[in-house]
Amino acid sequence: MNFFSKTNLTFLIITTTIVAGLNTFYPIDGYKSTKISRLARLEKIKNDSTQTLNLPKGALLPLNCIELQLTKRKEDSVNTILKEDKAFAEKLKKIIPSGNYSLTVLDMTNPDDVKYAAHKESIGYQPGSVGKLAVVTALFTQLHNICPQSWDARTALLKNKRVRAGDWAVYDHHTVPIYDIEKDKLTKRQVKTDDVFSLYEWIDHTMSVSNNGAASVVWREALLMAAFQGEYEYLTQEKIDAYFKDTPKKELTLLANKIVNEPLRKIGITKDEWRLGSFFTSGANKFVGDIGGSIGTPLGLMKYLVSLEQGNLIDTQSSLEIKRLMYMTDRRIRYAYSPKIRDAAVYFKSGSLYSCDRSNGKTCGEYAGNVYNYMNSVAIVEHPNGKKYMVCLMTNVLNKNSAYDHQALAGRIDDVIQKESI
Repeated sequence: MNFFSKTNLTFLIITTTIVAGLNTFYPIDGYKSTKISRLARLEKIKNDSTQTLNLPKGALLPLNCIELQLTKRKEDSVNTILKEDKAFAEKLKKIIPSGNYSLTVLDMTNPDDVKYAAHKESIGYQPGSVGKLAVVTALFTQLHNICPQSWDARTALLKNKRVRAGDWAVYDHHTVPIYDIEKDKLTKRQVKTDDVFSLYEWIDHTMSVSNNGAASVVWREALLMAAFQGEYEYLTQEKIDAYFKDTPKKELTLLANKIVNEPLRKIGITKDEWRLGSFFTSGANKFVGDIGGSIGTPLGLMKYLVSLEQGNLIDTQSSLEIKRLMYMTDRRIRYAYSPKIRDAAVYFKSGSLYSCDRSNGKTCGEYAGNVYNYMNSVAIVEHPNGKKYMVCLMTNVLNKNSAYDHQALAGRIDDVIQKESI
Protein backbone atom coordinates (compact mmCIF):
# COMPACT_ATOMS: atom_id res chain seq x y z
CA MET A 1 0.00 0.00 0.00
CA ASN A 2 1.29 3.40 -0.94
CA PHE A 3 0.78 6.48 1.21
CA PHE A 4 0.77 9.95 -0.34
CA SER A 5 0.87 13.06 1.85
CA LYS A 6 -0.16 16.44 0.48
CA THR A 7 1.45 19.23 2.48
CA ASN A 8 -1.06 21.80 1.20
CA LEU A 9 -4.09 19.65 2.00
CA THR A 10 -5.59 18.52 5.26
CA PHE A 11 -6.29 14.99 4.28
CA LEU A 12 -4.42 11.83 3.50
CA ILE A 13 -5.08 9.91 0.33
CA ILE A 14 -4.40 6.23 0.61
CA THR A 15 -4.02 4.43 -2.66
CA THR A 16 -3.39 0.83 -3.35
CA THR A 17 -3.40 -1.46 -6.33
CA ILE A 18 -5.32 -4.65 -5.70
CA VAL A 19 -4.92 -7.59 -7.99
CA ALA A 20 -6.32 -11.03 -8.44
CA GLY A 21 -5.36 -12.56 -5.13
CA LEU A 22 -4.76 -16.27 -4.94
CA ASN A 23 -5.91 -17.50 -8.35
CA THR A 24 -3.88 -20.13 -10.14
CA PHE A 25 -3.91 -20.35 -13.93
CA TYR A 26 -2.68 -22.72 -16.69
CA PRO A 27 -3.92 -26.32 -17.06
CA ILE A 28 -2.70 -28.70 -14.39
CA ASP A 29 -1.08 -31.09 -16.88
CA GLY A 30 1.12 -28.31 -18.28
CA TYR A 31 4.33 -28.95 -16.31
CA LYS A 32 6.01 -31.05 -19.03
CA SER A 33 5.48 -28.39 -21.70
CA THR A 34 6.24 -25.33 -19.54
CA LYS A 35 8.38 -26.46 -16.57
CA ILE A 36 6.33 -24.16 -14.34
CA SER A 37 7.18 -25.89 -11.09
CA ARG A 38 3.92 -25.31 -9.20
CA LEU A 39 2.08 -27.29 -11.89
CA ALA A 40 4.09 -30.37 -10.92
CA ARG A 41 2.66 -30.06 -7.42
CA LEU A 42 -0.93 -29.70 -8.64
CA GLU A 43 -0.59 -32.68 -10.96
CA LYS A 44 0.95 -34.75 -8.16
CA ILE A 45 -1.99 -34.00 -5.88
CA LYS A 46 -4.48 -34.71 -8.67
CA ASN A 47 -2.92 -38.13 -9.30
CA ASP A 48 -2.74 -39.06 -5.60
CA SER A 49 -5.85 -40.95 -4.51
CA THR A 50 -5.25 -39.92 -0.89
CA GLN A 51 -5.39 -36.19 -1.65
CA THR A 52 -7.90 -33.85 -3.23
CA LEU A 53 -7.54 -30.55 -5.07
CA ASN A 54 -11.02 -29.35 -4.11
CA LEU A 55 -11.38 -27.65 -7.47
CA PRO A 56 -14.57 -27.05 -9.46
CA LYS A 57 -15.13 -29.32 -12.45
CA GLY A 58 -14.45 -26.43 -14.79
CA ALA A 59 -10.87 -26.16 -13.53
CA LEU A 60 -9.80 -29.66 -14.56
CA LEU A 61 -9.52 -29.41 -18.34
CA PRO A 62 -6.29 -30.79 -19.82
CA LEU A 63 -4.23 -28.84 -22.33
CA ASN A 64 -5.72 -30.54 -25.37
CA CYS A 65 -9.25 -29.51 -24.40
CA ILE A 66 -8.54 -25.78 -24.48
CA GLU A 67 -9.43 -24.38 -27.88
CA LEU A 68 -9.96 -21.05 -29.60
CA GLN A 69 -13.64 -20.53 -30.33
CA LEU A 70 -13.70 -18.06 -33.23
CA THR A 71 -11.06 -19.42 -35.61
CA LYS A 72 -13.66 -19.96 -38.32
CA ARG A 73 -14.24 -16.18 -38.16
CA LYS A 74 -10.50 -15.47 -38.44
CA GLU A 75 -10.86 -13.33 -41.57
CA ASP A 76 -13.71 -11.23 -40.21
CA SER A 77 -12.98 -7.79 -38.82
CA VAL A 78 -13.52 -7.26 -35.11
CA ASN A 79 -16.09 -4.56 -35.91
CA THR A 80 -18.09 -7.04 -37.98
CA ILE A 81 -18.24 -9.43 -35.03
CA LEU A 82 -19.01 -6.69 -32.50
CA LYS A 83 -22.25 -5.59 -34.13
CA GLU A 84 -24.87 -5.20 -31.45
CA ASP A 85 -27.81 -7.57 -31.39
CA LYS A 86 -30.65 -5.32 -30.24
CA ALA A 87 -32.83 -8.04 -28.72
CA PHE A 88 -29.87 -9.53 -26.82
CA ALA A 89 -28.79 -6.07 -25.65
CA GLU A 90 -32.24 -5.26 -24.31
CA LYS A 91 -32.27 -8.42 -22.20
CA LEU A 92 -28.89 -7.60 -20.69
CA LYS A 93 -29.61 -3.95 -20.01
CA LYS A 94 -32.50 -4.98 -17.76
CA ILE A 95 -30.11 -6.70 -15.33
CA ILE A 96 -27.31 -4.10 -15.17
CA PRO A 97 -27.25 -2.05 -11.95
CA SER A 98 -27.44 1.72 -12.17
CA GLY A 99 -24.31 3.77 -11.62
CA ASN A 100 -20.77 3.39 -12.85
CA TYR A 101 -21.09 0.01 -14.55
CA SER A 102 -19.70 -0.53 -18.04
CA LEU A 103 -19.59 -3.83 -19.87
CA THR A 104 -19.50 -5.75 -23.11
CA VAL A 105 -20.84 -9.27 -23.63
CA LEU A 106 -20.36 -11.58 -26.61
CA ASP A 107 -22.29 -14.83 -26.86
CA MET A 108 -20.14 -17.00 -29.15
CA THR A 109 -22.01 -20.27 -28.59
CA ASN A 110 -22.67 -20.31 -32.33
CA PRO A 111 -19.63 -18.72 -34.02
CA ASP A 112 -21.66 -18.18 -37.20
CA ASP A 113 -24.30 -16.21 -35.33
CA VAL A 114 -22.66 -14.42 -32.40
CA LYS A 115 -24.69 -12.03 -30.25
CA TYR A 116 -23.09 -8.85 -28.93
CA ALA A 117 -24.30 -6.33 -26.38
CA ALA A 118 -22.65 -3.28 -24.85
CA HIS A 119 -23.42 -0.79 -22.08
CA LYS A 120 -21.36 2.38 -21.60
CA GLU A 121 -18.62 0.45 -23.37
CA SER A 122 -16.44 3.44 -24.32
CA ILE A 123 -16.09 4.96 -20.85
CA GLY A 124 -12.47 4.83 -19.68
CA TYR A 125 -11.39 3.25 -16.39
CA GLN A 126 -8.04 2.64 -14.72
CA PRO A 127 -7.43 -0.94 -15.95
CA GLY A 128 -5.34 -2.01 -12.96
CA SER A 129 -4.04 -5.54 -13.27
CA VAL A 130 -6.12 -6.30 -16.36
CA GLY A 131 -3.36 -4.32 -18.09
CA LYS A 132 -1.00 -7.24 -17.45
CA LEU A 133 -2.61 -8.96 -20.41
CA ALA A 134 -1.01 -6.28 -22.58
CA VAL A 135 2.39 -6.97 -20.98
CA VAL A 136 2.16 -10.70 -21.65
CA THR A 137 1.08 -9.92 -25.22
CA ALA A 138 4.12 -7.68 -25.65
CA LEU A 139 6.42 -10.54 -24.64
CA PHE A 140 4.77 -13.01 -27.02
CA THR A 141 4.99 -10.40 -29.78
CA GLN A 142 8.73 -10.04 -29.28
CA LEU A 143 9.15 -13.83 -29.15
CA HIS A 144 7.43 -13.99 -32.53
CA ASN A 145 9.75 -11.30 -33.86
CA ILE A 146 12.80 -13.28 -32.73
CA CYS A 147 11.59 -16.71 -33.92
CA PRO A 148 8.79 -16.12 -36.44
CA GLN A 149 9.02 -19.57 -38.05
CA SER A 150 9.34 -21.78 -34.98
CA TRP A 151 6.87 -22.08 -32.12
CA ASP A 152 9.08 -24.76 -30.57
CA ALA A 153 11.99 -22.32 -30.46
CA ARG A 154 9.82 -19.76 -28.72
CA THR A 155 8.58 -22.16 -26.06
CA ALA A 156 12.12 -23.48 -25.56
CA LEU A 157 13.20 -19.93 -24.76
CA LEU A 158 10.28 -19.53 -22.37
CA LYS A 159 11.21 -22.74 -20.56
CA ASN A 160 14.99 -22.43 -20.51
CA LYS A 161 15.78 -18.72 -20.30
CA ARG A 162 16.15 -17.86 -16.62
CA VAL A 163 16.29 -14.23 -15.57
CA ARG A 164 16.96 -12.41 -12.34
CA ALA A 165 14.36 -10.17 -10.70
CA GLY A 166 16.59 -7.21 -9.87
CA ASP A 167 15.19 -3.91 -8.65
CA TRP A 168 12.44 -4.10 -11.29
CA ALA A 169 10.50 -6.62 -9.20
CA VAL A 170 10.12 -4.52 -6.07
CA TYR A 171 7.93 -3.61 -4.42
CA ASP A 172 4.82 -5.79 -4.30
CA HIS A 173 3.27 -7.23 -1.16
CA HIS A 174 1.61 -10.07 -3.08
CA THR A 175 3.37 -13.40 -2.70
CA VAL A 176 4.32 -15.91 -5.38
CA PRO A 177 4.24 -19.73 -5.08
CA ILE A 178 7.67 -21.38 -5.13
CA TYR A 179 7.63 -25.17 -5.25
CA ASP A 180 10.68 -27.32 -4.57
CA ILE A 181 9.98 -30.49 -6.55
CA GLU A 182 12.69 -32.60 -4.91
CA LYS A 183 11.63 -31.69 -1.37
CA ASP A 184 7.92 -31.51 -2.27
CA LYS A 185 7.74 -28.19 -0.44
CA LEU A 186 5.63 -25.18 -1.38
CA THR A 187 6.63 -21.72 -0.16
CA LYS A 188 4.69 -18.52 -0.70
CA ARG A 189 6.59 -15.29 -0.25
CA GLN A 190 7.26 -11.89 -1.78
CA VAL A 191 9.61 -11.65 -4.72
CA LYS A 192 13.23 -10.77 -3.84
CA THR A 193 15.71 -8.94 -6.04
CA ASP A 194 17.94 -12.00 -6.34
CA ASP A 195 15.13 -14.37 -7.35
CA VAL A 196 15.70 -16.21 -10.61
CA PHE A 197 12.85 -17.84 -12.55
CA SER A 198 12.29 -18.96 -16.11
CA LEU A 199 10.38 -16.67 -18.46
CA TYR A 200 7.42 -19.06 -18.26
CA GLU A 201 7.41 -18.83 -14.47
CA TRP A 202 7.65 -15.03 -14.50
CA ILE A 203 4.67 -14.95 -16.86
CA ASP A 204 2.81 -17.39 -14.63
CA HIS A 205 3.49 -15.24 -11.55
CA THR A 206 2.16 -12.27 -13.54
CA MET A 207 -1.07 -14.05 -14.41
CA SER A 208 -1.73 -16.56 -11.63
CA VAL A 209 -1.18 -14.32 -8.59
CA SER A 210 -1.05 -11.05 -10.54
CA ASN A 211 2.28 -10.14 -8.99
CA ASN A 212 3.29 -6.59 -9.90
CA GLY A 213 7.00 -7.33 -9.70
CA ALA A 214 6.66 -10.26 -12.05
CA ALA A 215 4.72 -8.10 -14.52
CA SER A 216 7.51 -5.52 -14.51
CA VAL A 217 10.10 -8.25 -15.12
CA VAL A 218 8.09 -9.64 -18.05
CA TRP A 219 7.78 -6.15 -19.54
CA ARG A 220 11.52 -5.62 -19.04
CA GLU A 221 12.32 -8.86 -20.85
CA ALA A 222 10.08 -7.86 -23.76
CA LEU A 223 12.00 -4.58 -23.90
CA LEU A 224 15.32 -6.45 -23.97
CA MET A 225 14.05 -8.72 -26.74
CA ALA A 226 13.13 -5.67 -28.80
CA ALA A 227 16.52 -4.07 -28.17
CA PHE A 228 18.75 -7.11 -28.73
CA GLN A 229 16.55 -9.35 -30.89
CA GLY A 230 18.51 -12.48 -31.89
CA GLU A 231 21.16 -11.79 -29.24
CA TYR A 232 18.59 -11.89 -26.43
CA GLU A 233 18.96 -15.58 -25.65
CA TYR A 234 22.65 -15.16 -24.84
CA LEU A 235 22.54 -11.88 -22.92
CA THR A 236 24.66 -11.80 -19.79
CA GLN A 237 23.68 -9.91 -16.67
CA GLU A 238 26.68 -7.64 -17.21
CA LYS A 239 25.49 -6.67 -20.68
CA ILE A 240 21.96 -6.10 -19.43
CA ASP A 241 23.17 -3.88 -16.60
CA ALA A 242 25.34 -1.89 -19.03
CA TYR A 243 22.41 -1.43 -21.41
CA PHE A 244 20.16 0.08 -18.76
CA LYS A 245 23.00 2.18 -17.35
CA ASP A 246 24.13 3.61 -20.68
CA THR A 247 20.82 4.04 -22.52
CA PRO A 248 19.05 7.36 -21.87
CA LYS A 249 15.91 6.95 -19.78
CA LYS A 250 13.83 8.75 -22.41
CA GLU A 251 14.90 6.24 -25.05
CA LEU A 252 14.05 3.31 -22.77
CA THR A 253 10.69 4.86 -21.93
CA LEU A 254 9.73 5.33 -25.57
CA LEU A 255 10.71 1.78 -26.48
CA ALA A 256 8.91 0.25 -23.50
CA ASN A 257 5.74 2.19 -24.29
CA LYS A 258 5.91 1.26 -27.97
CA ILE A 259 6.27 -2.49 -27.51
CA VAL A 260 3.41 -2.79 -25.03
CA ASN A 261 0.92 -0.66 -26.97
CA GLU A 262 1.68 -1.41 -30.64
CA PRO A 263 0.27 -4.97 -30.49
CA LEU A 264 -3.03 -3.49 -29.28
CA ARG A 265 -3.11 -1.00 -32.15
CA LYS A 266 -2.46 -3.77 -34.68
CA ILE A 267 -5.70 -5.50 -33.71
CA GLY A 268 -7.73 -2.30 -33.92
CA ILE A 269 -7.72 -1.11 -30.31
CA THR A 270 -7.29 2.67 -30.18
CA LYS A 271 -5.19 4.45 -27.55
CA ASP A 272 -8.37 5.76 -25.91
CA GLU A 273 -9.84 2.25 -25.75
CA TRP A 274 -6.85 0.64 -24.03
CA ARG A 275 -3.32 1.76 -23.35
CA LEU A 276 -0.64 1.13 -20.78
CA GLY A 277 1.50 4.03 -19.68
CA SER A 278 3.60 2.89 -16.73
CA PHE A 279 5.27 -0.11 -15.14
CA PHE A 280 3.77 -1.81 -12.09
CA THR A 281 6.58 -1.22 -9.58
CA SER A 282 8.56 1.69 -8.22
CA GLY A 283 11.75 -0.30 -8.83
CA ALA A 284 11.09 -0.31 -12.58
CA ASN A 285 10.48 3.44 -12.55
CA LYS A 286 14.16 3.99 -11.76
CA PHE A 287 14.90 2.93 -15.32
CA VAL A 288 11.76 3.70 -17.33
CA GLY A 289 9.38 6.64 -17.09
CA ASP A 290 5.65 7.02 -17.72
CA ILE A 291 3.88 8.11 -20.89
CA GLY A 292 0.26 9.05 -21.30
CA GLY A 293 -1.23 7.22 -18.34
CA SER A 294 -3.16 3.95 -18.44
CA ILE A 295 -6.77 3.55 -19.48
CA GLY A 296 -9.09 0.72 -20.39
CA THR A 297 -12.61 0.37 -21.73
CA PRO A 298 -14.88 -2.66 -22.02
CA LEU A 299 -14.87 -2.14 -25.78
CA GLY A 300 -11.08 -2.22 -26.03
CA LEU A 301 -10.87 -5.30 -23.81
CA MET A 302 -13.55 -7.09 -25.85
CA LYS A 303 -11.65 -6.36 -29.07
CA TYR A 304 -8.68 -8.04 -27.43
CA LEU A 305 -10.67 -11.15 -26.46
CA VAL A 306 -12.22 -11.45 -29.92
CA SER A 307 -8.79 -11.26 -31.55
CA LEU A 308 -7.55 -13.86 -29.08
CA GLU A 309 -10.38 -16.28 -29.90
CA GLN A 310 -9.89 -15.71 -33.65
CA GLY A 311 -6.23 -16.64 -33.32
CA ASN A 312 -5.29 -13.16 -34.53
CA LEU A 313 -3.45 -12.04 -31.41
CA ILE A 314 0.05 -12.29 -32.91
CA ASP A 315 -0.63 -15.75 -34.37
CA THR A 316 -2.72 -18.83 -33.61
CA GLN A 317 -0.15 -20.48 -31.32
CA SER A 318 0.41 -17.32 -29.29
CA SER A 319 -3.33 -16.71 -28.97
CA LEU A 320 -3.91 -20.23 -27.67
CA GLU A 321 -1.00 -20.05 -25.22
CA ILE A 322 -2.20 -16.74 -23.77
CA LYS A 323 -5.65 -18.26 -23.36
CA ARG A 324 -4.10 -21.18 -21.48
CA LEU A 325 -2.32 -18.72 -19.22
CA MET A 326 -5.72 -17.16 -18.43
CA TYR A 327 -7.26 -20.51 -17.47
CA MET A 328 -8.33 -20.71 -13.83
CA THR A 329 -7.31 -23.86 -11.97
CA ASP A 330 -7.71 -22.77 -8.36
CA ARG A 331 -9.83 -20.62 -6.06
CA ARG A 332 -12.11 -18.28 -7.98
CA ILE A 333 -12.83 -14.71 -6.94
CA ARG A 334 -15.04 -11.77 -7.89
CA TYR A 335 -16.88 -12.34 -11.17
CA ALA A 336 -15.48 -15.86 -11.50
CA TYR A 337 -16.82 -16.86 -8.05
CA SER A 338 -20.43 -17.02 -9.23
CA PRO A 339 -21.98 -20.46 -8.49
CA LYS A 340 -23.68 -20.29 -11.89
CA ILE A 341 -20.35 -20.79 -13.65
CA ARG A 342 -18.76 -23.22 -11.19
CA ASP A 343 -18.77 -26.13 -13.63
CA ALA A 344 -17.67 -23.98 -16.55
CA ALA A 345 -14.12 -23.49 -17.75
CA VAL A 346 -13.24 -19.88 -16.91
CA TYR A 347 -10.41 -17.85 -18.44
CA PHE A 348 -10.05 -14.80 -16.28
CA LYS A 349 -8.15 -11.68 -15.32
CA SER A 350 -9.19 -9.28 -12.62
CA GLY A 351 -7.76 -6.21 -10.98
CA SER A 352 -8.68 -3.12 -9.05
CA LEU A 353 -7.40 0.19 -7.83
CA TYR A 354 -8.87 2.25 -5.04
CA SER A 355 -8.11 5.47 -3.21
CA CYS A 356 -9.22 6.65 0.21
CA ASP A 357 -9.72 10.05 1.79
CA ARG A 358 -10.04 9.54 5.54
CA SER A 359 -9.96 13.22 6.51
CA ASN A 360 -12.66 14.63 8.76
CA GLY A 361 -13.77 11.20 9.88
CA LYS A 362 -14.62 9.89 6.43
CA THR A 363 -14.84 6.12 6.25
CA CYS A 364 -13.02 4.01 3.71
CA GLY A 365 -11.92 0.41 3.59
CA GLU A 366 -10.02 -2.14 1.56
CA TYR A 367 -11.54 -2.49 -1.93
CA ALA A 368 -14.01 0.25 -0.93
CA GLY A 369 -12.38 3.53 -1.89
CA ASN A 370 -14.28 6.79 -1.51
CA VAL A 371 -12.18 8.79 -4.01
CA TYR A 372 -12.20 6.13 -6.70
CA ASN A 373 -12.84 2.41 -6.49
CA TYR A 374 -12.11 0.63 -9.76
CA MET A 375 -12.78 -3.08 -10.13
CA ASN A 376 -12.42 -4.87 -13.46
CA SER A 377 -13.17 -8.40 -14.60
CA VAL A 378 -12.41 -9.99 -17.96
CA ALA A 379 -13.81 -13.49 -18.39
CA ILE A 380 -14.26 -16.16 -21.04
CA VAL A 381 -16.83 -18.71 -19.88
CA GLU A 382 -17.29 -22.11 -21.53
CA HIS A 383 -20.03 -24.39 -20.19
CA PRO A 384 -20.16 -28.17 -20.63
CA ASN A 385 -23.55 -27.73 -22.35
CA GLY A 386 -21.92 -25.78 -25.19
CA LYS A 387 -22.74 -22.25 -24.06
CA LYS A 388 -19.70 -20.03 -24.59
CA TYR A 389 -19.41 -16.31 -24.02
CA MET A 390 -17.09 -13.46 -23.03
CA VAL A 391 -17.61 -10.56 -20.63
CA CYS A 392 -15.60 -7.42 -19.98
CA LEU A 393 -16.87 -5.60 -16.89
CA MET A 394 -15.45 -2.37 -15.47
CA THR A 395 -16.89 -0.52 -12.48
CA ASN A 396 -16.19 2.44 -10.23
CA VAL A 397 -18.64 2.16 -7.36
CA LEU A 398 -17.54 4.15 -4.32
CA ASN A 399 -17.58 3.07 -0.68
CA LYS A 400 -18.25 -0.63 -1.21
CA ASN A 401 -16.40 -3.77 -2.16
CA SER A 402 -17.80 -4.57 -5.60
CA ALA A 403 -16.64 -8.19 -5.57
CA TYR A 404 -20.08 -9.47 -4.57
CA ASP A 405 -21.80 -7.25 -7.14
CA HIS A 406 -19.53 -8.65 -9.85
CA GLN A 407 -20.37 -12.17 -8.70
CA ALA A 408 -24.11 -11.46 -8.65
CA LEU A 409 -24.05 -9.82 -12.07
CA ALA A 410 -22.12 -12.82 -13.42
CA GLY A 411 -25.00 -15.05 -12.38
CA ARG A 412 -27.60 -12.82 -14.01
CA ILE A 413 -25.62 -12.59 -17.24
CA ASP A 414 -25.25 -16.36 -17.27
CA ASP A 415 -29.02 -16.75 -16.87
CA VAL A 416 -29.57 -14.60 -19.95
CA ILE A 417 -27.03 -16.55 -21.97
CA GLN A 418 -28.48 -19.91 -20.95
CA LYS A 419 -31.91 -18.87 -22.22
CA GLU A 420 -30.55 -17.96 -25.63
CA SER A 421 -31.07 -20.72 -28.21
CA ILE A 422 -28.01 -22.47 -29.63
